[in-house]
Amino acid sequence: MKLLHINKTRNPSVRDLQNQERFELIAELSHHQIKEFVIEQLTSGSLIINIFMFYQVLMIFIGLFFSTRSIALAVRGDLQPLIYTVAGLAFTFTLLVFIHEILHGIALKIIGATKVTFGGIIKKFIFYAQADQFVINRNQFSFVALTPLVLIKLITLVVVIAFWNHPLLYSGIIVMSAHSLFCAGDIGLLSFFYMYPGYKIYTYDSKAESKSFFYMESTDI
Repeated sequence: MKLLHINKTRNPSVRDLQNQERFELIAELSHHQIKEFVIEQLTSGSLIINIFMFYQVLMIFIGLFFSTRSIALAVRGDLQPLIYTVAGLAFTFTLLVFIHEILHGIALKIIGATKVTFGGIIKKFIFYAQADQFVINRNQFSFVALTPLVLIKLITLVVVIAFWNHPLLYSGIIVMSAHSLFCAGDIGLLSFFYMYPGYKIYTYDSKAESKSFFYMESTDI
């Protein structure tokens, strides 16, 4: 029912958002400046950021622990944990990048977007899915932003539990830990919606301009 509500929500159109009496443009984000924007949000100290930072530190600690352990075991002659650790890292920074964005794209399709495209800035290791001229609200953005984090977390947890006594455990741990780094941008953008409590926030992407626009409805909810 919750998903149905997210999908059926009627949002203002891009044209509606241009009505300055009703909506205020609060941010205009160039996709080439996403990293700077996200860093600014990650240092805001908001509740959602603090929760994510705690999760991030925990994941880094777990990843480092198992990576160090795999190296120690390799020194003792057991190479399998290290091989699976390296394989997990290789998968994370290659195929998982595309899987992460595809999951964003699928989430956009689920909430009704028809024009979903993908882009990236290789030099900055920034990749994104976008729905050109498709307006979404905070709940919809939350669904899109958190889909890769939740699904990949669940899948890696299943792998870790199922292969606890197998070297594949190391791949699962590494993918789970390293993937949390990919989600920093999603959480940073999501936190922006919570900077204006009591107001409806909308956003849309402009593929032609390589920008995202954020609008706030001028009236209280």
